[in-house]
This record gives sequence, C-alpha cells and structure tokens, in this order.
Amino acid sequence: MSNVALHKVKFVTLGCKLNFSESATIGQQLLERGIATTVKDDEAPDICVVNTCSVTSLADRKCRQSIRNLIRRYPDALVVVTGCYAQLQGKAVAEIPGVDIVLGNEHKGDVVDYIEQWLGNKQKALAVTPHKDIRRFAPSCECGDRTRYFLKVQDGCDYYCSYCTIPLARGRSRSGTIASLVEQAQDVAQRGGKEIVITGVNIGDFGKNTGEHFLDLLKALDQVEGIERYRISSIEPDLLTDEIIDWCATSRAFMPHFHIPLQCGNDEVLRLMRRHYTRDLFAQKVERIHQVMPHAFIGVDVMVGTRGETPEYFEDSLQFIASLGVQHLHVFPYSERPGTLALRIPYIVPKTERDARVARMMELSDRQQRQFIERFLGTERPVLFEQPPHGSAVMHGFTDNYIRVTVPYCPDMVNTVSPVLLNNDIISATHNS
Repeated sequence: MSNVALHKVKFVTLGCKLNFSESATIGQQLLERGIATTVKDDEAPDICVVNTCSVTSLADRKCRQSIRNLIRRYPDALVVVTGCYAQLQGKAVAEIPGVDIVLGNEHKGDVVDYIEQWLGNKQKALAVTPHKDIRRFAPSCECGDRTRYFLKVQDGCDYYCSYCTIPLARGRSRSGTIASLVEQAQDVAQRGGKEIVITGVNIGDFGKNTGEHFLDLLKALDQVEGIERYRISSIEPDLLTDEIIDWCATSRAFMPHFHIPLQCGNDEVLRLMRRHYTRDLFAQKVERIHQVMPHAFIGVDVMVGTRGETPEYFEDSLQFIASLGVQHLHVFPYSERPGTLALRIPYIVPKTERDARVARMMELSDRQQRQFIERFLGTERPVLFEQPPHGSAVMHGFTDNYIRVTVPYCPDMVNTVSPVLLNNDIISATHNS
C-alpha cells in the first residue's frame, strides 16, 4: 500500500474515553501502514470506522443512526463497525445494507488488517467472539487531534452490576503490563506529550491477569521524564484505596482530580444494583481526598430512576450527594438493558419522573461546581492549553484541579503549562468530567 495514494478515513467514536483512545490508535496504525489518513472537514472519506457504545438504549440508537447516516452520505465508502454495540448486536449490524465489516471487541485490534483485506478482495466480514472468550488486551495510547494522550491500561470488567451490559460487551478484566505501559508513556514524552489520562473499563482492577497492582503502575508512570501531568479517568470507590489517595497527594505528576462512580446515594438501591460498596464507604473516600487534597476536583457518576428507586430513595440519594461536597455530577437516567438482572426488580420509575430526577441532579451539579470555581477566583493555577479546532479564535485548557479556562488563541501556548490568574471572564461555568 505504500506506493498507492492514501485513502481517506473518517472516524465516528461514541461513548467513553477508552473508545476515543482506541479509535485514535486505529487511525495511527492506518497511517503507519500506508493505508489511510484522517479526512479533513471538506473531504469525502473512502473508509468510515464507527467505534460504538452500548451503555444505554439511547447509545444503541445513536449507533444505528450514525451508521445509517454515514452510509447515506458516503454510499461508496467502506464502512467498518466495531466496539460494544457491534459486540452485542453484531449480526443485526452486519445486516444493515452498506455495512462491510463488523468486528467485536476481541477483534478491535485487528481493524487495520480487516480493512487491508477488504481493499484487496472486497469481501464482507463479521467477527464477533463470545464475551466469555474475549482474552486479548489491545494496547492503545493516542491523542488523535487533541493535546492530551489517553493511555489504555485495562479492559473488561468482572463486576456484574444488575443494570449493566459492559461485562457482556468487553469481557473479563485484563491489563497490559507495567513495563509495556511505561514504555508507551515514554513514547508519549518523546513525541512531546505533556499529559496522559489513564483509561480503562475498571482500572482499579489493573493487574488481575499479570499479578501487578494499580498503585505500582502509578508509581512507575510517575517516574517517566517529560510527562508533566497524569489524570485517573475513573476508579471504583471500593478499589480507590487510602494508600492510592495518599500517594497521589504527594506524587510528582498526578493531578488533584478524581472521578468516582457512585450511581446512587441510597444503600438499598446500591444493593439492588449489586454494587460493591455502601454510601458510607463512598463518603469516607471523598472525605479522605478532601483531607489530603483540599483543592481537588471530584467528579461522580450518578444514575437516576433505576428500577427499585422509589421517590423516598431518590430524595435520600439527593440529600446524601449534596452532603458530599463533590464538584461535578455526570448524571444519566436508567435505561432498560436486555439480559440484565435489573429487569427482575418490580418497581419501575416512569420516564417523565426519570427526566425530572436528572434535572434536579444537574441543578445540584451546576451549583456545586460553581461554588468550587468561586473558591479559586483571584488565584493563580497552572493550565495546560490544548490545540483548538482549525479556525478557532479561542483555545481551552484545564488547571491542575480541572477548572476549564478559555483564552484567545495563541499558537505558542499550545501544549504548554502556563500560570493563569483565574477570573469569571475566562472560566467556563460547567463542563464534563
């Protein structure tokens, strides 16, 4: 393929940061193999890769819409569908007219091989391994068109929460080795990267297949010269040990920023969800962070309207979350997922009530995030500025404790950490954690 003009590839990535990292890696592999380069805004692609999500029924619908929209807009393009929706609904996806290649998560690391084969023989392919047989760990560490790199350290999940299909989509927990991940971080440093976000499905379970431990990984990454910042994307509260919190507080490069899934602040609902902790344990983790990193930003996942969440349980959850002093809530309504144990729970929350609960939680989130920001107005914090979209007159960046700022575009500031005096004119009131 090196003697042939490069094809143009368009990526549509849905869902989590892990998917983003994997899509960026596929794009880099296509370029390195001399097969394709990413399209520009005004170009029509020869290849479309859809990296799908299936965490909710809405995510499923968005996947179907994205696939059909691409086929309609680019009828002559090769269409490849991979990711969690492809894993769970592979046959149905393959039956969509215009879809050429469907790959489950065991084969996501083979996307480039399948594309190269299709370019040679134009034969459709469907490869979906049953979730119990998913074993491979496909490395991924890329930034795509962004500035921050996303390092995949773990994949899969051994937790079977009653509402969730992720173990069915991603398979059992598995990880890279500390040595291989340090090598990838060193490569990022050589490429000039300054910040790495550690990603995975359940990163606190890192090392179950290698005999290593998450804290040892953090300590090893912290020693990589050239990387100025690390962030832990999301970690379960029962796997976020006090030792990890205390070490991050004194580390060289780990930022005062945590994202911790709570899902609900009522113990009875947590039991129905088959979560592995109580709200008291969660509160202890938040209090520990406040003690050793009082300036830390804490984001929390919250699901509302799950089966069994009576109005009384929701009010209890809302009051508990308000008492925590966290900074941002990633709120989403419960979604019925086929094959999950939650479908056996009799109490069903009407959709209108679910939507109303989302709105109330979002109001709380906005209020608490604004209070957090106000604490730091008039103070100076270090900000890593990111590459803005082409043609943008402004650029964005994040403080060490994840306050988003916006300033006029200055090319010399891209990918640099600069001290910034925080004021209302440059701070975005809300953002996603």
